[in-house]
Amino acid sequence: MAEKKACWGLLSTARINERVIPAIRGSGRSELLGVASRGKEKARTYAKQWNIPRAYGTYEQMLADPAINVIYLSLPNHLHAEWAVKCAEAGKHILCEKPIAITTEDVARMAQAAEKNGVIIQEAAMMRFHPQTKYLRELVAKRVIGDIRLIRGVFAFTLDNPGDIRLDTNMGGGSLWDLGSYCVGFARTVLQAEPVEVSAYQVSGDTGVDMSFSAQMQFPTGILVQFFSSFQSFAHIEADFLGTEGRIFADIPWANHIGASANVQVTRSGDAEETSTFSDGMEGHTTDTKAYENMNAYQCEVDSMVESVLHGTKPVISLADSWSNVATIVALHESARTGKPVRPATQNGKLT
Repeated sequence: MAEKKACWGLLSTARINERVIPAIRGSGRSELLGVASRGKEKARTYAKQWNIPRAYGTYEQMLADPAINVIYLSLPNHLHAEWAVKCAEAGKHILCEKPIAITTEDVARMAQAAEKNGVIIQEAAMMRFHPQTKYLRELVAKRVIGDIRLIRGVFAFTLDNPGDIRLDTNMGGGSLWDLGSYCVGFARTVLQAEPVEVSAYQVSGDTGVDMSFSAQMQFPTGILVQFFSSFQSFAHIEADFLGTEGRIFADIPWANHIGASANVQVTRSGDAEETSTFSDGMEGHTTDTKAYENMNAYQCEVDSMVESVLHGTKPVISLADSWSNVATIVALHESARTGKPVRPATQNGKLT
């Protein structure tokens, strides 16, 4: 008897598909069956380019195909909820590109549709599936560098294509949704907590989206998280943890994909007597580095989704988790708009 497979369909011909297609094909329990676009000719051209057997001229045609049981949804952000619900109603499991939605109400709709139709809807925030993220969470939980006082993150590059949908405010564009969402999810994951208050400032572009976004989030026990996301900066990625007894530095915390070597460097204090005195901060310290060579976070993401679809394992990112991430980002946008600190909706409740 043939082993069950996850038979995938691509809902859109977005550029991000180029990261996910090799991951689907790299999974021994997956088959890429089809791609849907808004026009038959475009779908056929794309299918030929990527050697995909089936091409659909409408999204609905693919959802009606019983051979496909998993959808990778990579439409623009503002369409995620609408089409995730339609996929669920068609009985398809959905791996939905991040951000999963741009309102908490939309995430709630998706959760209701998933439960009603007995399918999985999971956010494709690829860094959450990489073992480096789990390792960082364990380091924090074990208090390897003592009590965390500050986490700083940067995710920035130059986006110079004026026609890019990420510059369209009506499509859920902006650096916070595109890049900062990783920083928010990363902090919440490694701390296993929700921010109690956020404040932010943004630099807006000609289209009205945030081109650069600077944020601070206060977590329980006084932990501060600061991050910067930008479409108008020299490319830079990093995360830095400062604790009472040391420092953790991750050089590629959220763009750890094909061919990247990600490193986590842990520096610990020397003996208590020595480090209590003012010095250059290096005497007696020890540094250990853990490297992740040539690991593909997209492969981790697809493999995890396949495991959940075929064997019922718990999704890495629950919809309640995604709801909280969206709630935090919405609060950050509100703070940037009003110039005042904001308590995220996670402080009043959660998606259950």
